[in-house]
Amino acid sequence: MSILINKNTRLVVQGITGNEGLFHTQQMMAYGTNVVAGVTPSKGGEWVLDGKIPVFDSVKIAVEATGANTSVIFVPARFSADAIFEAADSGVSFIVCITEGVPVQDMMRVRNYLDQKKVRLLGPNCPGLITPGECKVGIIPGNISIPGNVGVVSRSGTLTYEVVYALKLLGLGVSTCVGIGGDPINGTNFIDCLGMFEADPKTEKVVMIGEIGGTDEEKAAEFISNRMTKPVVSFIAGQTAPPGKRMGHAGAIVEGGSGLAADKVKALQDAGVKVAKHPEEIPLLLK
Repeated sequence: MSILINKNTRLVVQGITGNEGLFHTQQMMAYGTNVVAGVTPSKGGEWVLDGKIPVFDSVKIAVEATGANTSVIFVPARFSADAIFEAADSGVSFIVCITEGVPVQDMMRVRNYLDQKKVRLLGPNCPGLITPGECKVGIIPGNISIPGNVGVVSRSGTLTYEVVYALKLLGLGVSTCVGIGGDPINGTNFIDCLGMFEADPKTEKVVMIGEIGGTDEEKAAEFISNRMTKPVVSFIAGQTAPPGKRMGHAGAIVEGGSGLAADKVKALQDAGVKVAKHPEEIPLLLK
């Protein structure tokens, strides 16, 4: 078992003929992901990667021709909202948007639209996700994790890599690792993933990597306290960040006494979560 992606995932890549799209399509295919189509407007009828992947003019045509059920987006920020709308109308059930810098106003329109449809979005500004040994969608390196029973959900991309690799070094495997991204408005949050991990019989423990800014971690702590039976270990990034300064992600800003690391740590500890002081402590707390 896993969440969101597995061996049955049939992937269409939006922006496949761009440098990023083409490179990461190769990486995903090398890992074993079933990439069935690519989309670049005006390039329909072409084939890429030595004739292995057909390119279509629209996601809808690609889905009708190949039975794709998941889309990953590698297009510039100014086109990302339209790409998400197109994917949502195509018939896929899951959309992953890797692009960073998508305007908040665009994401407000996207969320309003997706909330009315039965389509899940991961991202934007996220590394994607990986179910070790089965499938990866996005840019998470395939060699840093092994299959196992630890579910990982994170707002930070690079910290995700560090923690998952640290788990591997101690022989701890991952059921699914999900990078939700750090933008103020995104498609999938901590609570969504925690609920899926709680329901997944393969996942026995959960790692949640948060950061300063917003109140998502506090809301997750409440969910963990009320709804979760599986043990959760956490780490909050940005504990030494000065108030009022943006740190990396658009959502990682502390203003008006809200979003402080200390508040997040306290809320999680009050919910029974073991909170690591440093990322490398996470595997030890899990054991």
